[in-house]
Amino acid sequence: MTRPDGDWRAFSQNLVLRALLGSVRRLPYDWRVPFMGWVASRVVAPLAGWGKRIEENLAHVRPDMPRAEVQRLKRAVPENAGRTLIEIYSGAEFKESVAQSPLTGPGVAAFKEARAAGRPVILVTAHFGNYDAPRAAFFAQGYPLAGLYRPMRNKRFNDHYVKAVSGIGEPVFAADRRGVLGLVKHLAKGGIIGILVDVYAFDGVDATYFGKPAKTAHSAADWALKYDALVVPVYGIRGEDGLSFTVLLDEPIAHGDPVSMTQALNDSLEVQVTGHMDQWFWIHRRWNAKYEG
Repeated sequence: MTRPDGDWRAFSQNLVLRALLGSVRRLPYDWRVPFMGWVASRVVAPLAGWGKRIEENLAHVRPDMPRAEVQRLKRAVPENAGRTLIEIYSGAEFKESVAQSPLTGPGVAAFKEARAAGRPVILVTAHFGNYDAPRAAFFAQGYPLAGLYRPMRNKRFNDHYVKAVSGIGEPVFAADRRGVLGLVKHLAKGGIIGILVDVYAFDGVDATYFGKPAKTAHSAADWALKYDALVVPVYGIRGEDGLSFTVLLDEPIAHGDPVSMTQALNDSLEVQVTGHMDQWFWIHRRWNAKYEG
């Protein structure tokens, strides 16, 4: 028997993930989301070593944090990640649940004004709350947008992940040369695009996040200046019930030099994360060059 893709490990990982996701999706939506959060927090996180990574990140930027809060976040952060994953895989049910999530915040008026004028818009978000909740809400409320995703290393998992993401709304583009070109063309034609900028970027600008150096992609600033696009930080903030969301459009980023614009995006995210520490993916290796993603 030939090894699929020449890699049994990738094949096995995908098989386990698909079996898990398929089984959990049999549950009613209001049960499956918290259940998948529990699985991610109690099973996946310990096996994957997420707790250690969360501790390291918090020690790096918040060394004064009480031990009890660190322990809470070691549970709560993976739980949010698990909820997010199964929500994305829940397709129509997820879209229905967030369709009427209110658009709130100081950026709403500027966003609607830009759309009325046909001005390009760059919505910048992060791995916070559920980053696809705003996209689903925008589509449902008459604001279709193009998204950018980072391909998974496991091609077999990537194939069905892209299918799930595409089910929320299209087009979506891979974060490679061809995909980015398609995304930018969509923006240049007066469209809306959504991107995430909270991962380490080797060729990014020297910005800070939580007071520590964190190289950050400056694409949003570059494109905004080139195409006169409005840049709005946007967040899908999970509600206390664990299922609902508020879509917050923060103050638009003023046009200036790419470094200051990129820093302003990091500052906006930091404010939101500070208010909802358990909703950002502290699993990410955000502050070190060897920690991409």
